[in-house]
Amino acid sequence: MAVRAVRGAVQVDADERELVLKATSELVTALFEANALTPEDVISMVFTATPDLTSEFPALAARELGLADTPLLCATEIAKAGAMPRVVRILAHVETMRAKQEVRHVYLGGAAALRRDIAQ
Repeated sequence: MAVRAVRGAVQVDADERELVLKATSELVTALFEANALTPEDVISMVFTATPDLTSEFPALAARELGLADTPLLCATEIAKAGAMPRVVRILAHVETMRAKQEVRHVYLGGAAALRRDIAQ
């Protein structure tokens, strides 16, 4: 078993609570599916949101998916001029048998443009 970092991002359609939760839930679910993860595999997750997303904490979506005993943290991205708006990012630390090069990072919707080399 090794500790690996898994990255992902999703662009949210608008700063509305339900849309933030829905997009974040889809991203967490996609990360789990792409890497065959269960909640027990997750050590911790850091969520960031661009400064224009303030309607809800993205980590709540992970709590609602069953990550009740996992340390979760939300933070705001740097407000860089010209950056893609309405993006939730995740950095998850997980225990897995996968080699580093086998870890699948997931970029959904408009966020796929952030990492065209690895977007799903």
